Amino acid sequence: MNKNLITYKKSGVDITAADKFVSFISKISSKKRGKKKFNNIGGFGSISNIPKNIKDPKIVACTDGVGTKIEIANIINKYDTIGIDLVAMSVNDLIVQGAKPIFFLDYISINKINFSKLKAIIKGIIKGCKISNCDLVGGETAEMPGTYEKGKFDIAGFAVGIVDKKKILNKKKIKKNNLILAVPSSGLHSNGYSLVRYLVKKKKIDIKKNLFLKKQLIKPTKIYVKEIIKLIDKDLINGCANITGGGLPDNIKRIIPNNLCAEIDLKKIKTLKIFQWLRKHNIDDKEMLRTFNCGVGFCLVINAKDLDKINKYFTKEFKPYVIGKITSGKNKVKLKGKIDWS
Repeated sequence: MNKNLITYKKSGVDITAADKFVSFISKISSKKRGKKKFNNIGGFGSISNIPKNIKDPKIVACTDGVGTKIEIANIINKYDTIGIDLVAMSVNDLIVQGAKPIFFLDYISINKINFSKLKAIIKGIIKGCKISNCDLVGGETAEMPGTYEKGKFDIAGFAVGIVDKKKILNKKKIKKNNLILAVPSSGLHSNGYSLVRYLVKKKKIDIKKNLFLKKQLIKPTKIYVKEIIKLIDKDLINGCANITGGGLPDNIKRIIPNNLCAEIDLKKIKTLKIFQWLRKHNIDDKEMLRTFNCGVGFCLVINAKDLDKINKYFTKEFKPYVIGKITSGKNKVKLKGKIDWS
């Protein structure tokens, strides 16, 4: 072979390695998918069955990434959980509309294909899909030398769900005197990591040697699909919100109707140790609330009479609790009191 020939591989793109990775994804996802589902991995498009027994099906689609949490994964060299985060960030948005996730696709862009790293990411994605009861039906892996520095990469996810028109959660269902429940988060989820990384750098903290931070910063986002879908099937939710970027105030106001207000008592919020740690490092309450979930990963708006029925669908760790109610008002969100960070 002529060594002077210009090839794609010499430019930094290894098609053979990419094909090997696609083959791996096809094999591992087929094992999880079962015989009755379509095998789409490696094709040009993905095919999926539409669930039966839905009279007037509506499609809901979401997309998201995990932000700079991938830099934490790079620092501690652990990649088997950010795939769960990737699925969570999209499917937790789907269920806010009342939709059941059906399938998921991923997009991975990387400087150079690292088989062990990509395998770990994909295994996390498949685990997230399993928790969400949806299928990984396809995706894309792009080797992009020159765009990303050595060892750098990014991931994005795309989820599609189905909801019966009658089951769609919209603002019209939320009424005065409804209760607002906080469903605990598992930790930071996938928001606020640029601020966390800035703080860690400024304080010269070695995450690899700080066992508390090492564990907390890579902890995967809680996926709320199973619990929320059961509540929707039982008509026990009037509205819900996924608490992501912008924190509790910005996300809860997105579902509140005009002339109504979400009145929230911050004293009732149960924080987690990671947020207590962050608050002690000169981040004020306002910045905490608009950057992090502060322990509230998801919110439910329900009829007061249904409170006891709600709790049985959650484990002890993620059991919802009352933090406020829906009142009359034009501000959409009214925060009372202060969070107890102790």
